[in-house]
Amino acid sequence: MAHPDVTSDGKVASFYKMMRFMIASALFLMTAILWFSNNYFTTRFTESARIDAAVRSTLYSGNIAAALEKQRVIPLILAKDQTLITALQTSTFQNTSRHLISFLEETEAASVFLLDKDGRTVAASDRRLIGTDYSTQPYFSQALRLTSTSFTSIKPDQDQPGFFFSRRIGESATTLGVIVVQADLQRLEERWGGRRRQVFVTDSEDNVLLSSNPLWKNSKIQDFITDNATSAPGTRVLDFNFNRRNQAFSYVDGNALLRVETKIGFQGWKLNYLETLEGVRARVNGILAMETMVFAIIAAFAFYLLSRASTRVSRRLRKESEDLRLLNSRLQQEISERKKAEKNLEVAEQSLAQQSKLAALGQMSAAVSHELNQPLAAMRTYLAGARLLLQRKRPDEAESSFQRVEDLLDRMGAITRQLKSFARKSTDDMIPVDVKVPLSAAFSMMAPQLGQGGIEITRTVPDEPAMVMADPLRIEQIIVNLLRNALDAMKSVDRPHIDILLTIGDTVTLAVRDCGHGIADPENLFEPFYTTKKPGEGVGLGLAISAGIASELGGRLTARNRDGGGATFELQLPRIGAEPLAAE
Repeated sequence: MAHPDVTSDGKVASFYKMMRFMIASALFLMTAILWFSNNYFTTRFTESARIDAAVRSTLYSGNIAAALEKQRVIPLILAKDQTLITALQTSTFQNTSRHLISFLEETEAASVFLLDKDGRTVAASDRRLIGTDYSTQPYFSQALRLTSTSFTSIKPDQDQPGFFFSRRIGESATTLGVIVVQADLQRLEERWGGRRRQVFVTDSEDNVLLSSNPLWKNSKIQDFITDNATSAPGTRVLDFNFNRRNQAFSYVDGNALLRVETKIGFQGWKLNYLETLEGVRARVNGILAMETMVFAIIAAFAFYLLSRASTRVSRRLRKESEDLRLLNSRLQQEISERKKAEKNLEVAEQSLAQQSKLAALGQMSAAVSHELNQPLAAMRTYLAGARLLLQRKRPDEAESSFQRVEDLLDRMGAITRQLKSFARKSTDDMIPVDVKVPLSAAFSMMAPQLGQGGIEITRTVPDEPAMVMADPLRIEQIIVNLLRNALDAMKSVDRPHIDILLTIGDTVTLAVRDCGHGIADPENLFEPFYTTKKPGEGVGLGLAISAGIASELGGRLTARNRDGGGATFELQLPRIGAEPLAAE
């Protein structure tokens, strides 16, 4: 293998060293530019936002002053209205409320109502107020004392809150009544609503009268605004720039806000306009993002130059890539050989499965032979004893032997019937069946066995029919097998009990729960001739037959151990009209 070009490698190393120095210098320069831009544009945009806030504050305060001045004239006009004067003089107020309503529609007041000299409402734009006594209200008493229009502000925590203009009606020596106009400033509050600004109006004592934030009403400014910097780190640069110009922020809940205060020119009222700095941050961030994009383009060009310098290294790596391709080709060949081996293994597994079936058939034959040989041997013994008893003229004792032979024949017949049921498929016609019917029949059949063991049985069944398409005798056979299995599992239990639960949903589910020793081998539970019973007590076909019947009926039979001990067997059958279940 040829040695690398030492001279060329030295040039590449020197180039990389120079590029690293340039990159470090560029990063420092970009950081300085971004820092300066952040400070400069933050100051500039914040000052612009302050000017905009001052303009808006002047506009809002002018609107309030105009609205108050406009509604302040209304009592003066109505106090000279001949219709109201005549109504007060004659105590005739039939059309007075209508007159006030028509007058109210031409103004922006909230309501207008007329009080007699005793303070009782005799006419109102809101007819619900007629008859109300307002003699204790300050606007009534002030109107009686003054000869001009008086203004009264009632706080929200007092009776009938709002802003009221009132004026006495009558000559200097005679008082006929008082006209009261409730100013409507709520429309202005609704216009102040906004995500980025807060507006509130205070009186000469810094009490909040109007506010875009309902929580600030009827409170002092110092209750929610502070002048000390408790803001988040994101606003500290803004604080620094403003403090350099001797312009402080106001802080609400720790957030820095621009605050502009404007005099309204009405009883010492002032309007405070608070503007958030989100717009300033957004504009500054936009400029910083643009600068960052320019820097990214410059960095991309620099990396392009670096990529050209790395072309030499790429050529060296090309040889290694060729070696990797050869290695990959060998790996693909090895994978192909492994796939062939896996296919051969699959064929071997199929052969092994067939041999397992043959082994199972042999096991089945051995089990059947074992189960039948025991009764045959016993029959031979009983028959020999019966013959001897008959020769000795003892027929009564011989009859007992014959009875035992008959019992053994019944046992052999039961074994052959189980084998026949396991081997054949049902060809009986299925009919609509209510599962509760074969359930009751199974309990009737098992009543002697259930009664002998002192077993506590709990049955939970619905009132409505649980209809399935099936053979009722075969469902009864499944239930009997499950009950027998539960009885055998609880032979050593002190307080045996069985829970029967029938539920109706997409399927009809019958659950049989016992408190026995549980299932030792759930995987082989439904295999033919699998049993945990002692020889002579069973051949292990009951559950296998039951699972086969459930599958024929379109359902399935499952089993699992319970957490508190015992086992649960569930028979699921499709309701009439539902799709058949996948057999397990």
